[in-house]
Amino acid sequence: MAALHDDQARSRYELEEQGHVVFADYRREGKRLFIDHVEAPDALKGTGAAGRFMEALVEQARRDGATLTPICSYAAAWLKRHPQA
Repeated sequence: MAALHDDQARSRYELEEQGHVVFADYRREGKRLFIDHVEAPDALKGTGAAGRFMEALVEQARRDGATLTPICSYAAAWLKRHPQA
């Protein structure tokens, strides 16, 4: 799996899979990371790409000592289904 990329200029995390990009728009307030929107291209829907992206995002937040605050309904539902994350 490709590495998660933080495009700070666009306030967006990205993960490339199969030539497509799954991404999340975010905002930072101190150590809090607000996830405003997660999107996977239609070509990746149903492949688990968005879930793999969320796993990578959670790991990055842990390394950064950040707390994720999901605004996006997908991110909120994913985190609820994965309480260990």
